[in-house]
Amino acid sequence: MITAVTDLRVEHLDEAFGIRVTDPRLSWRLPVGAAGQTAYRIETSNGWDSGRVESRDHLLIPYTGPALRSGERVQWWVKVWTDLGESEWSPPAAFEMGLLDARDWQAEWITPGENPAGAPGNRPASLLRCEFDVDKPVISARLYATAHGVYEGFLNGGRIGNAELTPGFTQYRTRLQVQSYDVTESVQQGRNAIAVILADGWYRGLIGYFRVADQWGDRPALLAQLHLTHADGTENVLGTGRDWLSAQGHVTAADLIEGERWDLCRLPRGWSHAGFDDTSWSPIVTDPRGFGELTDSPAPPVRRVQELTPMSVRRLDDRRQIVDLGQNINGWVRLSNLGPVGTTVRLVHGEWLDPDGDVTTENLRPFAPAGTGFLPAGQIDEVTSAGIPGDAFEPRRTTHGFQYVRIEGHPEDLTPQDVTGVVVHTDLRRTGWFSCSDERINRLHEAVVWSLRDNACDIPTDCPHRERAGWTGDWQLFVPTAAFLFDVAGFSAKWLRDVAADQWPDGTVANISPCAPGEGLAGQVEHLNGSAGWGDAAVIVPWELYRAYGDTRILTESWPMIVAWLERAGRAARTQRHPDRVAKRPQPAPHEQYLWDTGFHWGEWLVPGEEIDLPSFPKLDRGDLATAFYAHSSRLASRIADVLGLEDEAKHYSALSDDIRAAWRTEYITPDGRLTQDTQANHVRALAFDLVPDELRASIAAHLIELVRQAGTHLGTGFLATPYLLPALADMGHLDIAYELLLQDTAPSWLAMIDRGATTVWEDWNGVSADGKVSASLNHYSKGAVISFLHQYVAGIELLDDGPAYRRFRVQPRPGGGITWAEAAHESPYGRIKSAWRLEGGQLHLRVVVPAGTQATVVLPNGRQETATPGTHTYVD
Repeated sequence: MITAVTDLRVEHLDEAFGIRVTDPRLSWRLPVGAAGQTAYRIETSNGWDSGRVESRDHLLIPYTGPALRSGERVQWWVKVWTDLGESEWSPPAAFEMGLLDARDWQAEWITPGENPAGAPGNRPASLLRCEFDVDKPVISARLYATAHGVYEGFLNGGRIGNAELTPGFTQYRTRLQVQSYDVTESVQQGRNAIAVILADGWYRGLIGYFRVADQWGDRPALLAQLHLTHADGTENVLGTGRDWLSAQGHVTAADLIEGERWDLCRLPRGWSHAGFDDTSWSPIVTDPRGFGELTDSPAPPVRRVQELTPMSVRRLDDRRQIVDLGQNINGWVRLSNLGPVGTTVRLVHGEWLDPDGDVTTENLRPFAPAGTGFLPAGQIDEVTSAGIPGDAFEPRRTTHGFQYVRIEGHPEDLTPQDVTGVVVHTDLRRTGWFSCSDERINRLHEAVVWSLRDNACDIPTDCPHRERAGWTGDWQLFVPTAAFLFDVAGFSAKWLRDVAADQWPDGTVANISPCAPGEGLAGQVEHLNGSAGWGDAAVIVPWELYRAYGDTRILTESWPMIVAWLERAGRAARTQRHPDRVAKRPQPAPHEQYLWDTGFHWGEWLVPGEEIDLPSFPKLDRGDLATAFYAHSSRLASRIADVLGLEDEAKHYSALSDDIRAAWRTEYITPDGRLTQDTQANHVRALAFDLVPDELRASIAAHLIELVRQAGTHLGTGFLATPYLLPALADMGHLDIAYELLLQDTAPSWLAMIDRGATTVWEDWNGVSADGKVSASLNHYSKGAVISFLHQYVAGIELLDDGPAYRRFRVQPRPGGGITWAEAAHESPYGRIKSAWRLEGGQLHLRVVVPAGTQATVVLPNGRQETATPGTHTYVD
């Protein structure tokens, strides 16, 4: 017998609790050193025995045992046969089902008796409570809860669970997440109390760039159900209903963007405990208007994942103190020193300081909807002290993007021990690391990691402050990088379901998901949706998830969305022509049926030095970019269809991609072999998307270098082409130029950000100018996609299209730029991959770790190739 398998997982979760997938998929890692699995056997506590199954697969194996019931807890264990022999049985793992059927719900939707009133962004949170009796021992207690808004629950005074901002952000018209909690230890025999703080959240609060409220409804609501299993085998079910009471208490305002206000003099102390006097509270109102499927989340929850002690707290004057966390984060501040009774302290959060050393929020103010100036930046919390020792302020119904906090009105000199920065985001499992001999490159890598962390708050956001929106284009270009750094499989799958829910009947993919009604089909910016490069997330993200995790189910789920998006692009190409093209060529040429040159497109977006003229911007012909993405996504659709066994569709999209590519060449390559759009981005895309014939690739790459040199060896790309810039140069034999751009330290460049103090990646290449002027967000991960070059080219760990989940991968380090050593590790679904090299005495010393069940091709700088099986290998070149 060999050792047992390890790392048993269900779906993409380490903790599969309260799931609703009735055929959950099981995964495990092989014993160390095993070259591959030949068979497996799974047994479960509910009587399923798979028997010996001859298979190499040990990722995402579907459960096919007895039908699963609501609340059922199933233990499972597995043994495998490998080249090393038969393994021992693994220790048991478990998964537990949530409520699977609407008929399982006996509780009613309830809303506060007094609907929280006030201007949007300034509405109070409600307190809701109910007491109940337990007259016999409880051996198991499960709470299932969700809300229209965000809720925080308490049972007998103790906080329920450790998730934040529950139930999370989804397209509420279609999907509403339910959380499941094991509250067995909190239930007591006798009198009990369950209590909830309920606030607007995304559902009813300010949302998006234009800060519009009440997008899904005008009343917050709660649905909760408690299942008690007793020692005698009986079950008791309690839920929200007419016996609940509500009041408004100490949370006098709570909004995700504007911030949160507390008056602790109004805190009804003991309100979440049994025996509290609630005779003055109002009866709740039952609300039958709940909509959207009640579902689970395939992603880990949002949690408080880290606490930071400030680098400094200093007085600016007698009213203001400035806190510097030393790191731009998403989250909030916990203030433990609230001052004497009646003291009102205001906390203003920002990313940068102005020339006077004060916190500035000017870069975070969005345009007003009618173009009449700017809206406030928000991000302001406030607390009034009750003067009671032990009180602390921690606003859990909001988050902010910030490094600095201005604390106003505190009479005492605060210390770093009085203020704690609380980092809040989806609790993603870290899977990727990189370091090298260049400390500035290490700082760049860390800044990108923080940008991803700060913008993974239940959805992939563009920034953690100004908009907090799930822009599709941002995630499609960054998801390969994200999937190396963290396990984003379930996180992305959850978001893709909202992208599909938001897709219009004509196939248009919304700019952002979840998309508030006012920003989508029925909103004032309806015409801005469906942009190339943004809508293509419908194709690119599922494909990249398949590559990184081997998940074919996400391809199957996404296939209707993919088809609808490509049909939409195809209709536009066939039936519409850009006015400029009509003026130049009144009669359309045959190839124009494949040119997508109409509709609104964001284009390359935020190209260095490019001024955006808002009136003319929507009218520009971006056919070169849109047609390029149409060709690229069609080719990916062919590959996806091939994986899914859809032979006819695979052939169709392959032929379509060839036709689009031919049309692009006809329209955008001149007779002398030059591109008509003479930009860095267009040349990068032409190489990365294989748009130019083989015989022109070298000349296109050479001209790209000319454009780089003309810019003073600076990049000239924006959002969409930046991820491909350095790889395109390296793959065309210009690794030296790629390193020059990577190491460029005058703006625009990555290192200019780092040298100017960035701890996260800026939205604008010149987010903080040389003279200290701040513009746009300082926390956008998009341009940070460059660090995939560090993973794949510097360290050399490369995922292959025909080796999903790193079952087959390449290790090909490409030293340069004066870097003398580099190493990277990736915790793949099969296990840890590592590449570490150093230059010593003119030779490259390389160490490669290959996990069980995988195989690597190692390519050394001299061109020598070796096949590496599981284990540790060393090479000298």
